[in-house]
Amino acid sequence: MPQARLPQPSRRGLLAAGGALGLTAVLAACGDKKKDGSAGGDTGAGGSGPWSFEDDRGKTARSDATPRSIVAFTGVAAALFDYGIEVKGVFGPTTTKGGKADVQAGDMDVSKLTVLGNTWGDFSIEKYASLAPDVLISTMFDAKGTLWYVPEESTDKILKLAPSVGISVYDRRLTQPLRRIEALAESLGADVRSAKVTRAKKRFEDASERLRKVAGANKDIKVLVGSASQDLFYVSGSNLSVDLEYFKALGVNLVEPPEKAKSESGGWFENLSWENVDRYPADLIMMDNRTSAIQPAALDKSEPTWRKLPAVRAGQVIPRVTEPIFSYDKCAPILEDLADAIEKAKKLT
Repeated sequence: MPQARLPQPSRRGLLAAGGALGLTAVLAACGDKKKDGSAGGDTGAGGSGPWSFEDDRGKTARSDATPRSIVAFTGVAAALFDYGIEVKGVFGPTTTKGGKADVQAGDMDVSKLTVLGNTWGDFSIEKYASLAPDVLISTMFDAKGTLWYVPEESTDKILKLAPSVGISVYDRRLTQPLRRIEALAESLGADVRSAKVTRAKKRFEDASERLRKVAGANKDIKVLVGSASQDLFYVSGSNLSVDLEYFKALGVNLVEPPEKAKSESGGWFENLSWENVDRYPADLIMMDNRTSAIQPAALDKSEPTWRKLPAVRAGQVIPRVTEPIFSYDKCAPILEDLADAIEKAKKLT
């Protein structure tokens, strides 16, 4: 993610920069740096009794029964959908200007969702209240527990209407939020031992092992992770971002901007002018795939310095799923695609 620590990056800055199980012993060896964060309290698991879930803020959301009127950040809603849990309302990037589903909406039918806000700072409290919400769920990109895409100026009003759950995607590896979303889905009634979920987990495990082997066999391939705006090019460091921390743990050779260069973004990324976009040699470039970032096809037409990069000239540019949908079904292809790209990449630098 546009994703040490003080000063904290602004959430708008994070948005601009683009900058996530019981796993097998191989994956366990990669480890997680933080607590495993299992579900807390007595979870409903689809039953009719009281429901509770302890989130990554250490707060426990409670209700008399398993929540049915669920409102969530779009990416979280998409992950829950993969477990068979459907939400009533979403907030965050859901549709594009053409009305099609945003990449963060996953497999959801966005036409059936109540969208409380599609852009940064947009959250209709009136629509939210009309859904009679049982719970609000979002991710968190800082140590303070700020709920992603819940406008800070309206947080108090919003959180008075229903319990909330925050899943941290800050300064940890991909496997941890995957486990947390799975635990949350189970508490909401999902069958996490179904054939579908079991297959998705196995695919994720296999993809992780393959990426580890490919990265080990191609240690000389340098991978730069970037995001583009009209005025700046952002180079992400591996720390703080769940996907990049996991890639690094699996052996991917990531370009790392110095800490001093990342200081103004709270440690997430370095800001480069387009004149300096070639500062870091790279054999493969991963570019932020979110609609808030300028995509490579547009850069090919507008930025001459971009077109001169060796990886661009060689066609060695792939999307980065900067805000993953935290289900095994959606994260396995991310690892597979990266392994394919590293395996095929030619050494350019």
